Amino acid sequence: MLKVYQTLHHYHGPAHHQVVLSYELRKKARIKAQTETKQDIGFFLERGQVLQNGQMLEADNGEVVEIKSADELVTTAYSDDPLMFAKVCYHLGNRHTPLQIGEGWVRFQPDHVLQDLVELYGLRVEQHQGPFDPETGAYHSHLPGHSH
Repeated sequence: MLKVYQTLHHYHGPAHHQVVLSYELRKKARIKAQTETKQDIGFFLERGQVLQNGQMLEADNGEVVEIKSADELVTTAYSDDPLMFAKVCYHLGNRHTPLQIGEGWVRFQPDHVLQDLVELYGLRVEQHQGPFDPETGAYHSHLPGHSH
């Protein structure tokens, strides 16, 4: 079994392995999974981090493992009105729910209360299978145009 203990922050080469994981699994520090080629792999990572789509990690044998976000049931809400969209993102964020935000759309895990809220603001809503890659927050990510 491959064992992964650390993330690679500045690696841009090809990966030896890819692992497809749901958002719930990407939040865990200790998991067992399989690579896309069915090789067993164990993750033994620092608690509190969320593995991101495209993130590279190093296995104990020096091989590089790439994380891929699995398709899962998500709710996506769409708006052509920038002000209404901003208000919805504010209200959803105020509930401390993980959100993935794109141009004119916001995605969250299925929740009928949240869905009712975005529909109340007039957004078009659909549930579908797709990757869920929520924002990590300004304190845990490398924001474009900012250095640490």
